[in-house]
Amino acid sequence: QLQLIESGGGSVQTGGSLRLSCAASGRTFRSYGMGWFRQAPGKEREFVVGISWSGVLTSYADSVKGRFTISRDNAKNTVFLQMNSLKPEDTAVYYCAADNTGRGKPQSEYQYWGQGTQVTVSS
Repeated sequence: QLQLIESGGGSVQTGGSLRLSCAASGRTFRSYGMGWFRQAPGKEREFVVGISWSGVLTSYADSVKGRFTISRDNAKNTVFLQMNSLKPEDTAVYYCAADNTGRGKPQSEYQYWGQGTQVTVSS
């Protein structure tokens, strides 16, 4: 079992940047693929980006390619999401999740979820 805690959300203007962090408990963090999801009011939760257990493989939603970057530091049990060139449509609650298949793919089964952190981008 993992406990995931997101941080780093906030309010920025269009074109700004934020760096989200997801701190995980547990000695088996290295075994998990990790993903970031987001959900806006009235919208379904959507996959944003994922990373494999090793950090070698990544998966990005088309809407964020070239703007967002995922990375992880297994020694620190932490995954990061660097968000640049933010747009109002990026406004959502962002959730960190863990995938025990280790792949961090969009259709992986994510078993553990953080509480979410709000990102608001003003126009």
